[in-house]
Amino acid sequence: MSAIRLLVLGAVRLHGRAHGYQVRNDLEAWGAHEWSNAKPGSVYHALKQMARQGLLVAHEVAPSTAGGPPRVEYEITGRGADAYFALLRSALSSHDTRPDVLAAGLGFAVNLPREEVLVLLRRRLAGLERWRSEVVRYYDPDRGPEPLGHIGEVMDLWVHTSDSETAWTRGLVARIEGGAYTFSGEGGTPFAGVLAPDTGG
Repeated sequence: MSAIRLLVLGAVRLHGRAHGYQVRNDLEAWGAHEWSNAKPGSVYHALKQMARQGLLVAHEVAPSTAGGPPRVEYEITGRGADAYFALLRSALSSHDTRPDVLAAGLGFAVNLPREEVLVLLRRRLAGLERWRSEVVRYYDPDRGPEPLGHIGEVMDLWVHTSDSETAWTRGLVARIEGGAYTFSGEGGTPFAGVLAPDTGG
């Protein structure tokens, strides 16, 4: 899964209708250009591609204040919303999600109900536990990597990765169970203070 699709669909959905500059501005404000492939060119390419795929609809509006052709605003379609929520649920529940995809999922987790997010994260925990159990069938962490030669370092990395991700996910579950953040259906504004100001473009 590519993080850019989840990020762009989520950003457009947040605004209702958004032009490319707004989406890019939001993602840069969140630092997504540093930890994902959400570079300016990728954002604009993803918007156009997903409009062709029917996940977004493009609306031509007033000409850009900077001159040039009419600005295009994008709006998520029903198919786009379905794709967005499928990507979001997969990002939160898969134990082998790439870090940029997981980060994108975390950024939009509040679009789901609290209880559903907890179910998805517990599914992730179960996957991490299964993965670790499979690794330790061939590798004994107590003996360390050296008995297996340098390939043992790979298995040692997997065990450490599984352990650290399990500890982090359990901490996140505990924080959410404890009432942290505002999720869908709870009132309030989950994204208050995290959207970049619209400076035109």
